[in-house]
Amino acid sequence: MNETELLKAHERLEANGYRLTPQRALILEVLLSQPNKHLSADDIYSSLKTDHPDLGIATVYRTLELFRELGIVHQMDFSEGLSRYEYGDWQHHHHLVCLKCGSITEFSDKALEEVELKLAGEYGFQVIGHHMKIFGYCKGCSTAAHGSEHSIHP
Repeated sequence: MNETELLKAHERLEANGYRLTPQRALILEVLLSQPNKHLSADDIYSSLKTDHPDLGIATVYRTLELFRELGIVHQMDFSEGLSRYEYGDWQHHHHLVCLKCGSITEFSDKALEEVELKLAGEYGFQVIGHHMKIFGYCKGCSTAAHGSEHSIHP
């Protein structure tokens, strides 16, 4: 587990008048132990309930909402009817979302950042952030669907 990131989150909580309770620490540990995952509240709860049966799902939801308000986590919607979360000190990136298997692949692209700067200058717009999701079919699913209406041909 990343102690530096846990300390940053602890400091952010304290700076806003909150304590790092044992339950909050557990939820942070799950998020920090799976840095490339986009976890739902249910994912987090499921990973903790066996070893921590006293932790309720409502606590997980309330904690994630607090973390979101404080900028500790980012809440994302991948059009699957639930929110997913990732720890907040992330490098800027975007997501490729497979509509068949649900896989989420992170990527960065300098050209997209340049487009953002160009648009901001062209329209006199002050950008404070953006998030891009591209929906389609991953390599495995598009290969499996070869010949169907959803296959992707180069």
